[in-house]
Amino acid sequence: MTSTAAVILILIGIAHSYLGERYILIRLFKRGQVPHLFGSDFFTKGTLRFCWHIMSVAAFGFAAILMHQPSHTAFVLQVIAAVFLASAVLSFYFTKGKHLSWIAFLVVAALCLLEAHGL
Repeated sequence: MTSTAAVILILIGIAHSYLGERYILIRLFKRGQVPHLFGSDFFTKGTLRFCWHIMSVAAFGFAAILMHQPSHTAFVLQVIAAVFLASAVLSFYFTKGKHLSWIAFLVVAALCLLEAHGL
């Protein structure tokens, strides 16, 4: 179950970075309406890119934890489940369910909880 959750997270990370860069960040930056900090928009654009792509890095990190079977304890799996349950709730709430990441986050949380409880 945790391997399936890890694959979902890897796919989320790849899709999030690629689609976000292609359809959101580049278009946002082309508008020229990004605030100038420290004399230009370079810092702002870099910060937005960092914040956007750090989610992918986090997804890859959680996937690595889930793929490393010997380190699984019920507590670690419950913490991961809680993180992704919160992510699902926030994604659903703030986008009114339109951003479908909440479904994948909910599946990852459920798979981790099932594994934690030996089901």
